Amino acid sequence: MTTSANSATPDDLFAYLETLGIAVTTHHHPPAFTVEEGNRVWGAIPGIHCKNLFLKDAKARLWLVVAPAERPVDLKTLPARIGSARLSFGSATLLQEVLGVSPGSVTPFALLNDTAHRVTPVLDAALMAAELVNFHPLRNDMTTTIAAADFRRFLDATGHRPEVVGL
Repeated sequence: MTTSANSATPDDLFAYLETLGIAVTTHHHPPAFTVEEGNRVWGAIPGIHCKNLFLKDAKARLWLVVAPAERPVDLKTLPARIGSARLSFGSATLLQEVLGVSPGSVTPFALLNDTAHRVTPVLDAALMAAELVNFHPLRNDMTTTIAAADFRRFLDATGHRPEVVGL
């Protein structure tokens, strides 16, 4: 994988997935920075579409919360469910430093860039029970569909052990 400043490209991601024997389908579309914008460009792409929240807790632990796009995530009750301190959004600078992506392109695929394992992924249980899930492949002008079982294999390969909770 070729990276610069801890930032894999979508092609790096696709090559990595291929080495794992994971097949994905990627759709190109106009950039989508929010769930609302995503709803306009996802069209008929099958599977669960997701929102991804890069969070930092009061003890400086980092979290990536992944949930179905339309599911509300209550940041006040979440700490008790995941064992964190009070949560707030991580800065754009920290996001780029740790996950190598910019705001609007947050994705669990960016855990590929977190070689120091600073981020704990938190996955919605219903999401992980789905057959297909969709994430940006490190840029928000594409959506990549992956089988949920293959997504778990990707996480294992990157060394990230997710917390699966009902959000």
